[in-house]
Amino acid sequence: MSQVTESAVRSALSRVEDPEIGKPITELGMVKSVAIDGSDVQVEVYLTIAACPMKNTIVTNTEAAVKDVDGVGNVTITTDVMSDEQRRELRISLRGETSEPVIPFAQPGSTTRVYAVASGKGGVGKSSMTVNLATALAKRGLSVGILDADIYGHSVPGMLGSDQRPHQVDDMIMPPQAHGVKIISIAHFTEGNAPVVWRGPMLHRAIQQFLTDVFWGDLDILLLDLPPGTGDIAITVAQLIPNAELLIVTTPQAAAAEVAERAGTISVQTNQKVAGVIENMAAMVLPDGSTLDVFGSGGGQKIADRLTAVTGEEVKVIGSVPLDPNLRIGGDVGNPIAISEPNSPTAAAINDIADHLAKRKVSIVGKTLGLGVK
Repeated sequence: MSQVTESAVRSALSRVEDPEIGKPITELGMVKSVAIDGSDVQVEVYLTIAACPMKNTIVTNTEAAVKDVDGVGNVTITTDVMSDEQRRELRISLRGETSEPVIPFAQPGSTTRVYAVASGKGGVGKSSMTVNLATALAKRGLSVGILDADIYGHSVPGMLGSDQRPHQVDDMIMPPQAHGVKIISIAHFTEGNAPVVWRGPMLHRAIQQFLTDVFWGDLDILLLDLPPGTGDIAITVAQLIPNAELLIVTTPQAAAAEVAERAGTISVQTNQKVAGVIENMAAMVLPDGSTLDVFGSGGGQKIADRLTAVTGEEVKVIGSVPLDPNLRIGGDVGNPIAISEPNSPTAAAINDIADHLAKRKVSIVGKTLGLGVK
């Protein structure tokens, strides 16, 4: 049996990541001590806060990593809690010393693709599409976040089946996770089903804080679930994240399409790109394989054609999602259909849209490669 060394144990611990931060616990200063007695190993790990929601995950992953070291016998994992100073140092290591709030997604070097999911009116399934697309993208191994920007009509945590609350590390807000997706919502800061009665400036400030104070980590994709229409929050998002692309959700109904067109036309005034149109509640697939156009047809293509003419750039219908009662049921129980019934026609359509959004061509033209060659 080979002798167990501290360097071997610490090497194994370097493969254990903090689930909220996405970095190794060794890099974050979370390994308090390593003690070795023959083949037995004891590791003490710092938690950021006493009530850390990821404690069990961290302990389990740490134990598994240490047991994987050749020659290790019994493994004991204990925890301690960081001091205020340690939390401050952690925050500085992650965000730097800057005192000014910074929106990481608006910075020139950001690689996060931001999609603002918009609609002209309520009831077209905008939030359902946001939640299902997020979980479908996360299932592909991408790092995904949802900002529930519908302050008055927030619904994202419930549709993901999450009742967790955020917690703070120094002045960083650590968002809860559900189905592999990081989420933040005003629902996390209200009691019960209390209404939010705010005017425009407070709405702006809330969205700004969600973007600056929440530690999102290195996201591949951020989805913002906007409220219906073209009001304060749509304008705020355009101002704070100019690179956010619009996803317009509508139903096939002509009247709904006409209203949804307005949500897309705002891109002309805000200089935003329209990433595409999603037609929700399209023809229902019946048990015998036939289809039924409950809400008519053609609304999505009508919007795409109109936005192409208005913006001067081609706007496509990137998906037509069949009407399915199980989509609603999945939202009610917090188990999105995109992952609970992946073989259903509705889930297949959503996953096709997720495939489209996940593809991104990144150009290296004009970028420094850091190879030391001129």
